[in-house]
Amino acid sequence: MAGRKAAGRAPDRRVIYLFRHAKSAWDDASLPDFERPLALRGRRAGKTMSRHMQEARVRPALVLCSPAARTRQTLESVLPALGQEVPVRYEHDLYHAGPGQILELLRGLPDDVTSVMLIGHNPALQALAVGLVGRGDSDARARLGAKFPTAALATLILHAGHWRELTGGACEIQDFVAPRQLA
Repeated sequence: MAGRKAAGRAPDRRVIYLFRHAKSAWDDASLPDFERPLALRGRRAGKTMSRHMQEARVRPALVLCSPAARTRQTLESVLPALGQEVPVRYEHDLYHAGPGQILELLRGLPDDVTSVMLIGHNPALQALAVGLVGRGDSDARARLGAKFPTAALATLILHAGHWRELTGGACEIQDFVAPRQLA
C-alpha cells in the first residue's frame, strides 16, 4: 500500500496533512452542532480541494477524521481523489480535541504509517499546525498563523523516523492551500 513501509528500517520522513472541514450550514438552529452538514459553499470547496489533491498527488496512508457530520461530508468529497482505498478511522475525540490531544494521537501512530491526513476542526487544527511548524516557506507560515480557513489543507513534513519524535517546531511546512487560492 502506498505510504506504508515494509518491515525493517523506519523511513526518515513522515507527512502530515491537516485538513479543516469545509464550510458548514447554520440555517437549521434545531440541529446540534455535531450534526451540522456542509453548506453549498462547503460542498463546492470540497470539490475544489478534491481536484487539488488529485493534481498534487496527496496520498495519505491513513485518514483520521472527526465523526461530526461536516467532517465526514468533507472526507466524502475528497476521498476519491486520494487515489487508493485509504483506511479511515473516525476518532470521536477529534470533535472537541485541543492541540495537545491531537498531538498525542499523532505521536501514537504506528511507525509503518508514513503519512496521515487528519480532518478536524478549528481552533485546534490551526494551533496544532502553528505549534508544529518550525521551518519552511515563510509565506505559508505567515498565512497559516493568520488564519486556517475552512477546507484549507496544510502539508507538514516531519524529518524523523518515528511518530513519537513529533514535537513543537519539529515540522517543515511544505504547502498551505485554501479553496480561494484555487478558484
